[in-house]
Amino acid sequence: MHAIVRPFEKRDQDAVVELSLRAWAPVFASIEGVLGDSGVYAQMHPDWRSGQERAVRGACDTAGMHVWVAELDTVVAGFVAARLDQREKMGEVYMIAVDPDHQGGGIGSLLTSQALRWFTDNGMALAMVETGGDPGHAPARRTYERAGFVRMPISRYFKKL
Repeated sequence: MHAIVRPFEKRDQDAVVELSLRAWAPVFASIEGVLGDSGVYAQMHPDWRSGQERAVRGACDTAGMHVWVAELDTVVAGFVAARLDQREKMGEVYMIAVDPDHQGGGIGSLLTSQALRWFTDNGMALAMVETGGDPGHAPARRTYERAGFVRMPISRYFKKL
């Protein structure tokens, strides 16, 4: 099966939301495991599914955000949302997800490549993506590293008050 990447259409939104929630379920479980019994996870993500649904729908509807979907035999298998910062000459991979049924087959790389081409075509000098350092984000980190991104270690701490 060969995936094609095409611009997002409004009719894709429900499929994009659904695949994103399936893709991110193990990621949020990993984050919860990392944060343990600190109370931070419950405070930050009391209902991660609703929060992520709003975030995905928002990304798909935001002016200036460009969204593409990967399609396998007319089934939406993944998506990427990207934006440009003309002042900084930097493109950002804002959000990306691949349906768990299609992970490991190169769709994440295909979507990342689409965003990188768009950045280059629009005169960007840098590309940036943020992802977690927890085990649930390991596949995403591998995709970005294979695409040539260089990891910049950042520490972020939280404390429940």
